[in-house]
Amino acid sequence: MNVNSSSPSVFWIRNGDSIPLSRVPFYTPEDFRRICLEQVYSGGRLALLSSVPALYGRKGGKTLLALAADDENGKIGVLCADLEEKNSYLSLSSEIPQAQGFEREIFEEQGILPKNHPWLKPLRKQETPYPFFKVKGEGIHEVAVGPVHAGIIEPGHFRFQCSGETVHHLEIQLGYQHRGAEELFLRSSPERRLVISESFAGDTVIGHALAYCMEIEALSKSEPPLYAHILRGAALELERISNHIGDLGALCGDIGYLPGAAWFGRIRGEFLNWLMELSGNRFGRGLLKPGGVRFNLSAQQTENFLIRLDKAERDLKETAELTFNHPAVCSRFEETGIVSRAAAEALGMVGPAARSSGCERDVRRDHPFGIFRFYHIPTAAADTGDVMARAVLRWLETERSIQFIREQLTGLLEQSLEVELQTEIQKMSPEHLAVSMVESWRGEILHLAVTTSKGEITGYKIVDPSFHNWFGLALALRGGQISDFPLCNKSFNLSYSGHDL
Repeated sequence: MNVNSSSPSVFWIRNGDSIPLSRVPFYTPEDFRRICLEQVYSGGRLALLSSVPALYGRKGGKTLLALAADDENGKIGVLCADLEEKNSYLSLSSEIPQAQGFEREIFEEQGILPKNHPWLKPLRKQETPYPFFKVKGEGIHEVAVGPVHAGIIEPGHFRFQCSGETVHHLEIQLGYQHRGAEELFLRSSPERRLVISESFAGDTVIGHALAYCMEIEALSKSEPPLYAHILRGAALELERISNHIGDLGALCGDIGYLPGAAWFGRIRGEFLNWLMELSGNRFGRGLLKPGGVRFNLSAQQTENFLIRLDKAERDLKETAELTFNHPAVCSRFEETGIVSRAAAEALGMVGPAARSSGCERDVRRDHPFGIFRFYHIPTAAADTGDVMARAVLRWLETERSIQFIREQLTGLLEQSLEVELQTEIQKMSPEHLAVSMVESWRGEILHLAVTTSKGEITGYKIVDPSFHNWFGLALALRGGQISDFPLCNKSFNLSYSGHDL
């Protein structure tokens, strides 16, 4: 089915655009709900549902804001609900599960009640005792993991309802390090906001920094130079490659396949080192800025980079083929942690986790931004939805990202070294709303900004891809063995900090 992109009920914009607040349509809660359901039922998805305090209703009350993504046509629908003096509305989650996390967040942060919500539990707040779901029956027992883990990772609690080794239900409780990142962002100076955006999820520096820069550029009607777009795209793909390779090594470690764990770990270091050479930091901090980039690549650096890239690609291919052709690896990865396409669609999953289940959505293709408006990376997808699919997909994506970087850097060698690194940022448009989406290595990052009458940011909302995918991990364990949990967890590799903003 096709999304009704011509619907007059929704104001349609493109990724990286801004619009005057006066053009955002406001509806009653009943009409708002109906339109959101229509968009999802016709093939769209809910990219954001929130209550942004900066967006007051026409009568001064609280509002709901929805962004409906039409991936087929590359559009984003914007609409709002005016709650007037009411503090409640009829929940969307009972009909479209992808709204469940958004509505729990709205209730927790703004006190707006989504009536008839099927799972209205704390999203980040820690209640004692926490209302865990319980499976009843003979032989049922609980297994609790976390929130403190053996590894050096952030805290998260996993509660398994099992009979023997079989998992009937997994509930994931997060929020142990809710940092109030959005509030910190808003009360910080404009000069600090870029640094804060690089820390929304520490392993996704380029992805979140790029989304923030796109917001500023959309609000100021600025367009970075082509050279900056190329380096931004190369850095984003370097971040993708290094994290995918790191995950492949960790997956090998989880099943005791030490050759893969050692070699993938070594190869990952090569790509992190290239980010450091490009920016001075192994995670790319300090490279991006609104309007462009801070650093250049000399012809000698570029030539050296291309030579080393060829060697790393050969090493990666040999290691991946050795790994995925090993019977012990295949027997452990295949048919473990399956998430069906229907479940992935219902939950609104994004990124490699969604593409591994047959949902071929990729912001680089569907809502192109930056250099991806001119260069298309073929989207890799699978349909088995298991650990093997999520692992192989990472390998395929690294291969395609390497090819992209090679072609972009080869093109740089043919350009003049006298290049512009950035465009001067003008004053931001007053009373505007801007939306930016970036395909990070975990999937779709979404940032939304609202400005005052003086052109200053007064509202900001962030959706990390992990927000969409945690429930998918819970479903991956259903009916499986509890010993599958480390493997499933790493095959998703979701962010605690990205969720607990």
